[in-house]
Amino acid sequence: MRNLIVFNHVTLDGYFAGLNGDFSWAHTGNDDAEYAAFVAENAGGGGQLLFGRVTYQLMAGYWPTPMADQHNPAVAAAMNQMSKVVFSRTLHEASWSNTTLVKGDIVAAIRRMKDQPGPGMAILGSGSIVAQLALEQVIDEYQMMVDPVALGSGRTMFEGISKMLTLKLTKTRTFKNGKVLLCYQPEP
Repeated sequence: MRNLIVFNHVTLDGYFAGLNGDFSWAHTGNDDAEYAAFVAENAGGGGQLLFGRVTYQLMAGYWPTPMADQHNPAVAAAMNQMSKVVFSRTLHEASWSNTTLVKGDIVAAIRRMKDQPGPGMAILGSGSIVAQLALEQVIDEYQMMVDPVALGSGRTMFEGISKMLTLKLTKTRTFKNGKVLLCYQPEP
């Protein structure tokens, strides 16, 4: 069975996106060599990326560009080469390289994907998908990079869940730039 992880940056006050989807705050701290190596290693780790429409359009609008290649060539190359799936009821096509468009029941599609052979899968951003999958017990691990900023308002990754989700801390890692990686597994 394939594993499904969620990887998201979150602020100290619990937001994974600011007002109007602002995410610029998560791109600080790249002058920390250990953190930069962590980012490059994760991007080159293989697997399959899963997105909702909004995150897909943001990523597809950046990673295949010369700007992305100039600022972070290793991550850009990995992002463009990796297999990607976008879940959307409104998109008619997915033009970013190696992307498959899936419409319909997200939970059923993820369960089918998990039962197929292949590499692990990771959801980046895509809070609406995370919230839909969280209580269905199809996410195996939550990896949250806590950034040392507070926004005061924005969107939470679990917006709209209907009951409490209990998680068990499995790993932590602190970086010199003040970011802290927290890894959790759902408890039954």
